[in-house]
Parts: sequence; C-alpha cells; structure tokens
Amino acid sequence: MAKQSEGEDLTGVWNGLYSYPDGLSVTFVATLIESGGLLSGTTHEPCVGVGAPGVTLYASLAGGRDGHAVHFRKTYDGSVPGYRMVDYAGTLNAEATEIEGRWTVPGVWSGKFMMIRPRRTEATTERKVSERA
Repeated sequence: MAKQSEGEDLTGVWNGLYSYPDGLSVTFVATLIESGGLLSGTTHEPCVGVGAPGVTLYASLAGGRDGHAVHFRKTYDGSVPGYRMVDYAGTLNAEATEIEGRWTVPGVWSGKFMMIRPRRTEATTERKVSERA
C-alpha cells in the first residue's frame, strides 16, 4: 500500500448512499479509520428488506487504500438473516471528500455507491498541528 499524506487521511464520519439495480437507494453512515493504508470501521443503515423493515443494520468494514483507489468489505453483524458481506470498490476525489464506485454481492448483484464528508478546514488542520507540537 502506498503511504498517504496527512491531508488525505480517510479517518472520520462519512455519509453514504448506495443504489440497487432497480433504482431503490439506501442511506448509510460509515465511520472509517485509516492507518498505514489499511481501513477499518463500522456502518449503520436502515433495513429496507422485507425481513425486518425499520430495523437498523450494523456492519464492520475492513479494506484498504492505494492512492485514490479505495476498497473494503462490509460484513453485517448477523442480527438480520440474509445480510452477509458486500464488497465496495471506489475512487477518492482529489479533495479527499468523496468516494464513488460500485458495490457487489458476488454472484448476486451490484450497484453504485457514493460517500461524502465535510471538507477539512484550516482551523482543524491548525489544531492538529498545535496538538502535536
């Protein structure tokens, strides 16, 4: 994995949206932690399936990043039957505020996804620098 610059660290809270092939879209929140090009984290999202409508689904994330290429596997916690693993592969934009790509349930189906987070401000960067001094 390529070493990432401080300004491109993916650690933080991301708001996301993924779409099914039939056009149905689902929002989610992902908390990512990046360390040395490796990604870990969690997600939560509403269940839109017939098995448990209105239930919140929780999952863990594990993957990595090489430059602007981002990939991770989302593994649901098993509390709702039928939700297992989903692979995500996307591209990070130049400002490190958006990841866009495709999700895949191998051999079943796939669709598009997008994740966004607020742009880091100079005040945040200055605070981090002063904390390290």
